[in-house]
Amino acid sequence: MKISASLLLFFIALSLNAQKYVLDSIRSADSSLIHEKFNELAYADSSQAFIHFFDKLDSVYRGENTKVHIFHIGGSHIQADIYSNKLRTYLHNMNITAQAQRGFIFPFHLASTNNPLNYRIEGNKRRWERFRSSVRNEHSIWGLSGITVTLTDTIDTLRIAANYKNYTLQPYMFDRIRIFYDALPAAYCIRVSDSLNFIVSEYRDTLAGFVEFQLDKETETLELEIRRTDSTGNPQFKLMGFELMNNHSGVEYTSIGVNGASFESYSRCIAFEQQLSLYKPDLFIISIGTNDAYTPDFDSLKFEAYYNSFLQMILRVNPDCAVLLTVPNDSYYKRKNANKNTRIQQSIIHRLARKHQMAVWDFYAIMGGLGSSQKWYHKKWMQRDRIHFTSMGYSIKADLLLKALATQWEKTCGYEAGEVLNSIIRKNE
Repeated sequence: MKISASLLLFFIALSLNAQKYVLDSIRSADSSLIHEKFNELAYADSSQAFIHFFDKLDSVYRGENTKVHIFHIGGSHIQADIYSNKLRTYLHNMNITAQAQRGFIFPFHLASTNNPLNYRIEGNKRRWERFRSSVRNEHSIWGLSGITVTLTDTIDTLRIAANYKNYTLQPYMFDRIRIFYDALPAAYCIRVSDSLNFIVSEYRDTLAGFVEFQLDKETETLELEIRRTDSTGNPQFKLMGFELMNNHSGVEYTSIGVNGASFESYSRCIAFEQQLSLYKPDLFIISIGTNDAYTPDFDSLKFEAYYNSFLQMILRVNPDCAVLLTVPNDSYYKRKNANKNTRIQQSIIHRLARKHQMAVWDFYAIMGGLGSSQKWYHKKWMQRDRIHFTSMGYSIKADLLLKALATQWEKTCGYEAGEVLNSIIRKNE
């Protein structure tokens, strides 16, 4: 599935007025379009991993010194970071100690594609060439992000702003920055170009493929210079992402996604597991599948094999990780026919969740199953392609997932129904 130029403009121009909790206002008027009886984390009751996750999340909610790390991976829905950022903001605004570090981000601007609106990384994008794992005839080294940019010139200065259009109660700050890259050590120099403002120490991990700079004080902006120092053999600098770090407790919500991504494309990312192993995620949300199904020759056996392999990789990194499988939204193939492949994926995802004692958020069922994207489109909750959502549609999706998470959280930790959800909503108003 390719993303159109008009859709790119939509993502770039999207306003962020969707942080308001909208589910209550549409519930009575549009109940036929949202099947809330399916809005749950199916199978989570029997999962010890989810019990442990919600216990840790509850510690953050109570203001205790606890760190919780959530990974959310997908395709274009997650690259845009609209509904995932709304969830991130909900969790970070729970109290004054709930906001941990911003974490892993990618400079999509350098790749000439839509960048999330909540941070900025600027440079001379004419000096960079992008390579996506989701494009079969492109080849590079990929990691967590599934996209890499290669420096085609001898030098560029990158300006990193951890905050742009945010709704968090406090700005994201960092005193460490990790740069993931692939290059010959002697061929390129990476340095903090505004080092006069900081005392900087440096740590390199050539095996894991990153350099990390420690600053003597927190900041929300930083400039980095990348310069070629040896042209022997025409070396290349391949940038795979950044991590903005601090030692704050709270929730870290890492969203990783690239337009067109599928399980097959992520299987091409040879540095993915190596980079993921630097972390120990408490919850891993998987929102991959739309692009896998967007083909007339969809192979259900191949899809299940790729999905199962991906789950095994997550469990190798952290056997105790809670994993939430989300069923893709209903969509139309080339705006003409409702995609029946998603219904096949739905059965596979539920089967894999039961097999691995994971949970499922069945958004396909919530929105009404086969053909429902047409109804959401007429309601102006989906784009004309019947694949991507409008600002309101993404806002509804975020609120539904928040409600499902909060309901399971309340059940696990013994709260009255709606107690946690209402508290989070109130603190985000």
